[in-house]
Amino acid sequence: MRASRSGAGGAVSVRLAESEASESAATERRLGSAAAATAALLIAGLGTAAHASAAADTTASTKKVSAKTVAAQVAKAHVQYEKAACGATPKKGYAACNALRVTGGTTAFMEKQAALKGVTPKTISPKAASADPTGYGPSDIQSAYGLASAASSSGSGETVAIVDAYDDPNAESDLATYRSYYGLSACTTANGCFKKVSQTGSTTSLPTADSGWAGEESLDVDMVSAACPNCNILLVEAKSATDANLGTAVNEAVALGAKFVSNSYGGSESSSDTTYDTSYYKHPGVAITASAGDEAYGAEYPAGSQYVTSVGGTALKTSSNSRGWTESVWKTSSTEGTGSGCSAYDAKPTWQTDTGCTKRMISDVSAVADPATGVSVYDTYGADGTGWGTYGGTSASSPIIASVYALAGTPGSSDYPAKYPYAKAGTSALNDVTSGNNGSCSTSYFCTAGSGYDGPTGWGTPEGVSAFTG
Repeated sequence: MRASRSGAGGAVSVRLAESEASESAATERRLGSAAAATAALLIAGLGTAAHASAAADTTASTKKVSAKTVAAQVAKAHVQYEKAACGATPKKGYAACNALRVTGGTTAFMEKQAALKGVTPKTISPKAASADPTGYGPSDIQSAYGLASAASSSGSGETVAIVDAYDDPNAESDLATYRSYYGLSACTTANGCFKKVSQTGSTTSLPTADSGWAGEESLDVDMVSAACPNCNILLVEAKSATDANLGTAVNEAVALGAKFVSNSYGGSESSSDTTYDTSYYKHPGVAITASAGDEAYGAEYPAGSQYVTSVGGTALKTSSNSRGWTESVWKTSSTEGTGSGCSAYDAKPTWQTDTGCTKRMISDVSAVADPATGVSVYDTYGADGTGWGTYGGTSASSPIIASVYALAGTPGSSDYPAKYPYAKAGTSALNDVTSGNNGSCSTSYFCTAGSGYDGPTGWGTPEGVSAFTG
């Protein structure tokens, strides 16, 4: 059951997330040279050629590792994590971020690297700084979702806006470190790629800084960089986490020209949501994405808005299948996993045709969100800003999907792009997620994956960009 918007405080709980077993039938991949080893490590997400080449010198075992071995090792991934400090249950009229920070254990990425190198995987220590990433990087995201070609050739001139609350003073410098490590081009205020503003559009009068939201902002801008490295990034910081201020920041992002806006926050539904819809989220010609939530089965707003693309979350693991990856519904426990459900208030958009829910159904599509299969983030501000970290939650999946829309091109001027994936439903343009659940429900597809549409993962995850264009 979704927590109500009362009681903003409370201790952060730490959970154990364990990946399920990946598929295992494989053909052995033999890499017979240092150059081949370098290529393999690039595919594995180690970043630039320089990083991969340095690692290749000490990874002779990479030459005989099989996809089956890697998949079996990745299946052992298990982590402890906590809600980001911006993720406490919000009081009425406020939203929480949907970011989860890994504090211990071994991620899928770390298991994968250990298998490739033939060594024992390292573990993450709470609050300890890591010299290198411990989660999936840009090459992993692009490989998993068939984006490598589009990420290389598309996105220039497009702006993805990130809407969050409060200020991250180190947003630009942390972004520079992330992009430099992975060999991505610089994205700075000076070269016009990066811009940070308040909800009024000011570049100088910014909100109060906040450590928890800073981690969320780093996660968001890093995921745009990972999926659409050629895109410009506009970070719009609301002065607080009220629904009204966050909504005002969305309007400012659109006013500043962004055609793609990601919102990695949410709270329980209320009767005010339909008013918020028309005031803040109804922007034809703009792809607006919203996280489905991290509290397992149950509807959340603004993911429940009929005008946004609601984005669910998956566990993403290496596989020996032809895709090289497999996904299932992200669920850690009965209270932690991707959100989904039938809205209590929002009307059903015309393109949504499932018959069990007479109102808006969450989600539309999905992407990686399980902290055990989480993504690398670089953040240095505040108590949690220890440098490289791994994050999960649907705060990761929302900016990834916004970036896929950007790779696909500018939406039609009168379109609500949430409808685009529905036109490609059941085709190879989307990876259908057919296993897992995020809780118990009386109507099976509301909380359980299956062939075709389901609440936790929608129509599936991207396979290229064709499902995200009109």
